[in-house]
Amino acid sequence: MSEKRDYLSTARRVIADEAAGLAALADQLGAGFEQAVDLILRAKGRIIVSGIGKSGHIARKIAATLASTGTPAQFVHPAEASHGDLGMVTSHDIVLALSNSGEAPELANLVAYTRRFQIPLIAISSRDESTLARQADIRINIPQLGEACGFGVVPTTSTTMSLAVGDALAITLMQSRSFTPADFHAFHPGGKLGARLAKVSDLMHTGEAIPVVQADTAMSDTLLAISQKGFGVVAVATADGTLSGVITDGDLRRHMDGLMTKTAGQVMTKDPTTIAPAALAEEAVAQMSGKITCLFAVDADNKIAGVLHIHDCLRAGVI
Repeated sequence: MSEKRDYLSTARRVIADEAAGLAALADQLGAGFEQAVDLILRAKGRIIVSGIGKSGHIARKIAATLASTGTPAQFVHPAEASHGDLGMVTSHDIVLALSNSGEAPELANLVAYTRRFQIPLIAISSRDESTLARQADIRINIPQLGEACGFGVVPTTSTTMSLAVGDALAITLMQSRSFTPADFHAFHPGGKLGARLAKVSDLMHTGEAIPVVQADTAMSDTLLAISQKGFGVVAVATADGTLSGVITDGDLRRHMDGLMTKTAGQVMTKDPTTIAPAALAEEAVAQMSGKITCLFAVDADNKIAGVLHIHDCLRAGVI
């Protein structure tokens, strides 16, 4: 049991050390960060992110986060850059280089390339007097703190701070560009995240698949429409497609006495719950919680655009 407590003690110390590093980073962040954001917002090309070793892994993640939040970015391995991949870097790009010490020799050719062709260089480093920092047009300094390993040799606190700077850049740029969940979905169409950001219009049934009758339709024909379309509901609409109401199983039960002598307009529920086609499918699921299993999507003029069943959301992975 004592050994397990030691495990947790070490783990908590590491996390506390890294948290302290992040707190120090937040306090220290200044003009260099603002200059980097302004420069990137004006960029006509991509952000070329590079680093070696653990910094390289962090650089890959930063590039991926930038790209997925509206800032075109690409990771370039510094060693591969020296063997032809410098051709990926254009005069319209900006290079973001990561090195805690600022002295990684693998970055030398990439840095020299940016100086030769006047390509803006942003450095993330803990040493303001380092070669990388001195060559850079803009410097984002991270605090010089000991690593969480206790020996000062395993990149831990420094890489955590570098990653946080990348996240801060990405989110600041995203908000500056008014990047929306809809934009985010365009870059994340797959998996659970893509499903959560899917719109109602992506999942709804349209055209002939929509169960719809007019108010004067006899209930015998209305029941046929409910059965044929398979949604368990039917929309009651005017001739131009404006939604007047819906008929559900509950409405049928409430009007069971003399049902077949009535019309759809007499049985329907007026002013039903609806959803906009542009709304997120997750919002539709929230509205369908409870007894509602189907929603009609209507436009700004209350005209029927489609129908969404909770099973559609289940199949898409929204739930």
